[in-house]
Amino acid sequence: MKPLEGRIALVAGATRGAGRGIACALGEAGATVYCTGRSVRGKPATKGRRETINETAQMVTARGGKGIAVRCDHTKESDVKKLAGRIKREQKGKLDILVNDVWGGDALTEFGKTFWQVSINQGLAMLNQAVHSHIITSRYLAPLLIEHSKAKGSGLIVEITDGDFFGYRGNLFYDLVKISVIRLAMIMAYELRKTTITAVAVTPGFLRSEAMLENFGVKEENWRDAAKKDPNFLHSETPLFVGRAIAALAADPNVKKKSGQVLSSWDLSDEYGFTDADGGRPHWGRHFAETYGAPIKKFDATLYSHFWESPMSVAFPDWP
Repeated sequence: MKPLEGRIALVAGATRGAGRGIACALGEAGATVYCTGRSVRGKPATKGRRETINETAQMVTARGGKGIAVRCDHTKESDVKKLAGRIKREQKGKLDILVNDVWGGDALTEFGKTFWQVSINQGLAMLNQAVHSHIITSRYLAPLLIEHSKAKGSGLIVEITDGDFFGYRGNLFYDLVKISVIRLAMIMAYELRKTTITAVAVTPGFLRSEAMLENFGVKEENWRDAAKKDPNFLHSETPLFVGRAIAALAADPNVKKKSGQVLSSWDLSDEYGFTDADGGRPHWGRHFAETYGAPIKKFDATLYSHFWESPMSVAFPDWP
């Protein structure tokens, strides 16, 4: 029996990149995976990109799971409410895993511009697409997780971010997005602390996504050739690697101990022993530290001991 056989998962933002890799990894572990996004066969939503959620769902099924493609604009409350209703109806209220990976900010990020030079409209659009969408999705899907966990005993919410550190990420709005989803995971972990549901943030390393491969003018078969342009690419990882990290978390009966933390694909590989698609175990954190020095004040759960004993919980013991 596969470790996630019988589990129901939703990967919000499963069209390409990390979302596709996560959906595929959950599928190979046996899960039924709802693959959502805006790009459907014959009607891609992102200019210049051809990937669709239909392809992702087929990949999930081919790997041994069951992929279900559902078009959903996660910035629209009505779309997300319909999605929640469909999953509740089709799965009899069952949902075990929610992965928030909606992004869509590549064309909006203005690396190289300072906070007094950036486009306000583009920045606010990025926050809407990559933060507000996560809030809306969690708002309507978490009740399914909570209700199901009362009978089953567990559940997992994952926020996908970039980096497990406090350092600046090169652009005002990009940084706000990636640090905000980490904070969302921490907030959800706190408010779910009396349940059996775990909420974490997870970061991949240097992601060898479809767009990144095209950016370097290579394919997965010859990806190492990109090191001629950037030696760091030799330490990159496929989207499947972070996907297997999340599958390992979902299969861990003691995952609740990690609730509220920000975790990395490479550290989780060290802990659980999974490999990338080619059998390797890339370790972006080690490479980065050896090449550029340790990142600024890496997140540590012990730094947030006060978070679990907030003034709110002391003043209102029954606060959620």
